[in-house]
Amino acid sequence: MTLEARQIISAYIHKTPVITIASLNDVVGKQVFLKLENLQKTGAYKARGANFKIKKLLEKQELKGVVAASSGNHAQGVAYAARVNNVPAVIVMPTTASPTKVLSTKSYGAEVILYGRIYDEAYEKALSIAQERGYTFIHPFDDPVIIAGQGTIGLELLEQVRGLREVLVPIGGGGLISGIAIALKKADPSIRVVGVQPRNAASMKYLIEGRLSGYKPGISIADAVVVKKPGEITSAIVKELVDEIVLVDEEDISYAVFFLLERGKTIAEGAGALPVAALLSGKYFPEKEPVVCVVSGGNIDPTILSRIIIHELAKDGRLVTIRGVVDDRPGVLRNIIDVLASYRINIVDIKHDRTFPHILPTKALLELIFEAADPGLVEKALNDLIKKGYKFSIVE
Repeated sequence: MTLEARQIISAYIHKTPVITIASLNDVVGKQVFLKLENLQKTGAYKARGANFKIKKLLEKQELKGVVAASSGNHAQGVAYAARVNNVPAVIVMPTTASPTKVLSTKSYGAEVILYGRIYDEAYEKALSIAQERGYTFIHPFDDPVIIAGQGTIGLELLEQVRGLREVLVPIGGGGLISGIAIALKKADPSIRVVGVQPRNAASMKYLIEGRLSGYKPGISIADAVVVKKPGEITSAIVKELVDEIVLVDEEDISYAVFFLLERGKTIAEGAGALPVAALLSGKYFPEKEPVVCVVSGGNIDPTILSRIIIHELAKDGRLVTIRGVVDDRPGVLRNIIDVLASYRINIVDIKHDRTFPHILPTKALLELIFEAADPGLVEKALNDLIKKGYKFSIVE
């Protein structure tokens, strides 16, 4: 079915590029390629399965419309596929969905209904709407047709990466890795397929290990793969064809998003960065090469991305916050800034607080956030400030 899917959807999706980042190869010690599904239509791989599903439905019947429940990528994928196939679409999104993703979904012409705080509530509402209107519900992952559509990525990889030996794929409900595993294992059973999940949302791993009972996923930067219960169809495929599932921590995901942005000039959402996180963190070390990391999507909320950048710069000592109590009189702030400027330190923000209750009326609490090209310069600047009578400390 995957070959059929490729033929049918080829006019509606991109054959996304495969790239390599020299610094990633150096860290891993293997040849690593990135499959950039973040450059796919709608910014994620979901457009593949949604297009194939709607096309197959149209072969069998005249569709009144389609309904989907999603907090992001599936919503946009179905909305886009419905538009290019001239089918009405209703997308139910949780009220907690990112405003950016809500607006993006609407931009494809879908009717968006915000309902419930979690996916499960939106899912039930979507089923109700489908029944009321006579529309067809499109499941995000537990559907053989959806799985086949996502599997077209595997067919492309076989053509794009000669001698492919290992593939790392994000796992949420399991549709993506199921489709890719079927395509790759059919061509060459020796190709190793590895799933990657956040430790905070490892429902597929726990299901496969028989530990899912009572499990509740937590909050993750990789919000697109946070699923309470994986699919029945997908979990059976994963159990049979996926060689290993690796878990990564939130810090690993944050760094991977930042690494891809800074070193690879690639914007990946948390879920899309999971395979790279597994390699950079050492949670997974590939046995053979070449290796492919599937960057499944790039629909990251700009506010989350900015927070990740700030977090990683601070971790790396390139963004520093210092705080101290100073005399509240003219010229003090200028003197401090002059010292920092002499060490090529670029100030990002200044907070000057006279209302802090634990300081004298003649004093002010001063906090400065700045960029430092060399962490060693920060220590020199602080020592210089101390010599001039200013006592500052770094805020951890």
